[in-house]
Amino acid sequence: MGILLPPSTTRRVPSLLRLLPALALSALASCGATSPGPPPNDGKLGVLFIGNSLTYTNDLPAMVKTLADAAGEVEFHYQTVAFGNYALQDHWDRGDALTAIQQGGWDFVVMQQGPSSLPESRVNLIQYTRMFAEPIRDAGARPALYMVWPTADRVAFRDDVTISYTEVADAVDGMLFPAGEAFREAMRHNPHLTLFSPDGFHPSSAGTYLAALVIYAQLTHRSAVGLTLLVPNPPVSAPEATVLEAAADAANGDYGRP
Repeated sequence: MGILLPPSTTRRVPSLLRLLPALALSALASCGATSPGPPPNDGKLGVLFIGNSLTYTNDLPAMVKTLADAAGEVEFHYQTVAFGNYALQDHWDRGDALTAIQQGGWDFVVMQQGPSSLPESRVNLIQYTRMFAEPIRDAGARPALYMVWPTADRVAFRDDVTISYTEVADAVDGMLFPAGEAFREAMRHNPHLTLFSPDGFHPSSAGTYLAALVIYAQLTHRSAVGLTLLVPNPPVSAPEATVLEAAADAANGDYGRP
């Protein structure tokens, strides 16, 4: 299964945030826990998403656009090139992602593959991210990495996933969207959250929403706190939103690369 859609239009050391309850996290985040800075100068933001089912499940790019439209800060447009079980090497060999990059019009190109916790997977992730980075920059965009998470039976390797995605973001001077760390932070404060589908790997709608909060907040250099109040029919309750927004800010503050 895959999806290839046309463009739409319409820090490494954990901080003390991890030790605070969710409400305190929210208060701190609203005071600037994420990296400061304005949205793009022209008020428009074009993002190409390249990935697999962890990107197209619940249509993560569309959920980012929902946040953008609700906030009204930027005119957000995107395109998705995603196929089931694809790594970046598969995208490189297929060619659709490279074609989409070369069409231009992007500010960021967000790349995602599996957890990549094994040493050989990390090497592969770095190699093909570097290969994609050159045409991305030639097209006037900046590379970005969407950090995911391990399967439920490999939760002990969560730190290795973080290392892999952090190293590759540093290797290409790219942005990093630490969704995997946001999942860990949210579950730390409320272990009863349902962030995964029954398979223990793909995100639930709440999990996809948390990833979208991480990505949108990092792209626009703002706090995620309060965003859900602007969203019509959000996929989470108000108490859940409090935890997810704070978790997004904590992860971006500790691990994000602006």
